[in-house]
Amino acid sequence: MSEFVNLFTTTDTESVSTTIKLLLLLTVFSLAPGILILMTCFTRVVVVLAFLRTALGTQQTPPTQVLIGLALFISFFVMAPTFSEVNKEALQPLFNNEISLDEAYDKAALPMKEFMTKYTREKDLALFLNYEGAEKPESMEEIPMRALVPAFAISELKTAFQIGFMIFVPFLVIDMIVSSILMSMGMMMLPPVMISLPFKILLFVLVDGWNLVIKSLLLSFQ
Repeated sequence: MSEFVNLFTTTDTESVSTTIKLLLLLTVFSLAPGILILMTCFTRVVVVLAFLRTALGTQQTPPTQVLIGLALFISFFVMAPTFSEVNKEALQPLFNNEISLDEAYDKAALPMKEFMTKYTREKDLALFLNYEGAEKPESMEEIPMRALVPAFAISELKTAFQIGFMIFVPFLVIDMIVSSILMSMGMMMLPPVMISLPFKILLFVLVDGWNLVIKSLLLSFQ
């Protein structure tokens, strides 16, 4: 216990540096879920996959854990260039004592701002800037993260809902056709979902649906 206390009370430069790095690492780990959900492409991917499962009508298939895991690795794949730049420009210089903590934050924020600004609608960003009475930023570097992050999140939600609508349309057509056929045959008591589900799964498999959906998601981030 005394060694732990000494770690935070020592005046040795190397020990203080190690302590700061430890606190920084713990802070990043504690904020990791929020960073992952709101500052990367994870939101768009997981919402689209959830729409796909609902459109298919397969209840809990694929399981939620599979969808989240798939969305997680797709997010890492899409964000790899951004994360690599953050590591190169901010984390490595910080760990090598080449820059201060404040400089590392500024350098790490720049690639993230670049990515988020690219997919944030001006209307959504203006909503938060106008609410706090901030002036319109002259450059990307001047955009405050407290306004950019929620603006990026609602922009991603809108895009995900647009993609989800396009996914729903063909499956909705199948449901309507099956319902019309059952009604014309007088089979009112037979749930249309029981009949349409195999046809929807068959259509999805025949068109290689998973490949098309994931390809569309990846292309939406180019």
